[in-house]
Amino acid sequence: MSDITSLYVHKVLGHVSAGVETGDLLEDLGLAPDGSVDPKLMVSANQFYDFFAALAARDPDGLSLPTRIGATMKTDEYGAFGLAWKSAPNLRGSLMRSERFGRVMGSAESYTLQECDEGWFFSLDKAGDGRLGMLLSNEASMSAVMTICQEVSTQPFQQLAVYFQHPARGDPAVYQAHFGCPVHFESGRDALLISDQSLSVPNRLGDETIAQFFDQHLEQELAKLAEPESLEKRVRLAVAKMLSEGLPTLSLIASSLGMNARTLQRRLSDQEQSFQNLVDQARRELAQQLLRETDYSLAEIAFLTGFAEQSGFTRAFKRWSGKTPRSYRIGTQRQM
Repeated sequence: MSDITSLYVHKVLGHVSAGVETGDLLEDLGLAPDGSVDPKLMVSANQFYDFFAALAARDPDGLSLPTRIGATMKTDEYGAFGLAWKSAPNLRGSLMRSERFGRVMGSAESYTLQECDEGWFFSLDKAGDGRLGMLLSNEASMSAVMTICQEVSTQPFQQLAVYFQHPARGDPAVYQAHFGCPVHFESGRDALLISDQSLSVPNRLGDETIAQFFDQHLEQELAKLAEPESLEKRVRLAVAKMLSEGLPTLSLIASSLGMNARTLQRRLSDQEQSFQNLVDQARRELAQQLLRETDYSLAEIAFLTGFAEQSGFTRAFKRWSGKTPRSYRIGTQRQM
């Protein structure tokens, strides 16, 4: 399950029009109305998207709410990540750090800097199902990137164009007035188009030594994020180890993870996940690995993945991948 820094929650709250009721929505996120802003405190991405959409619906000027939010972002609000951005020698270094360390601000989105014929695309890739709140969040993110680029650069920053995958939610002129450039909707990407010259402009506080210091700090933050395996992965690995003895029960897996069945079920439910779904994932992943990397017969693989009969395994594998186990194995062998 993806998450997003609670910093964005407080930013949204701070720019909703006066008189809009927000207390009930904040309570749904489990955040205190008078709580301090901590960028490391995360909320579920889907919960945040629904929160964002609900506030935009209540706001009389909901169309411009995302860009209003993005226009107020400051590097200092992003903690060490923002300081690394600000102290990079030039804007290219800032955007590359966003690509490299963006995960410390949440797992729901990532950025890439890629050269194209017209310049460079700084693209946003966001995990989600495309619900309205996610589209609002994309608009706010693109506005925020523009704003902090303007903050750090020693020369006036202006992107060449802005691109969104979704259709315009209202008058496109509202977006063009905010970004000051052509804005393309239904374009197949969420990105800013930036010239090579703009990327090479020095940052106001650019200092390679300071930037390296924050790089080291962010590397440690990323390492901390990578250390504990997610509960979902731990369950899948535990299931895979026991499949050759038959399908393990929830109680058996919970015991192997040092918790009781009720606790495991509750924690999975909190993450919008089910035990049966993870069992299916574990069986599928193990089956694909065995088909790719071993010469075991299909009957042996069926047994190792917890099936009593090869026919049941074949039906399940076709449901998982759209292919029979035999055709999947042949296809992977051709690619090698």
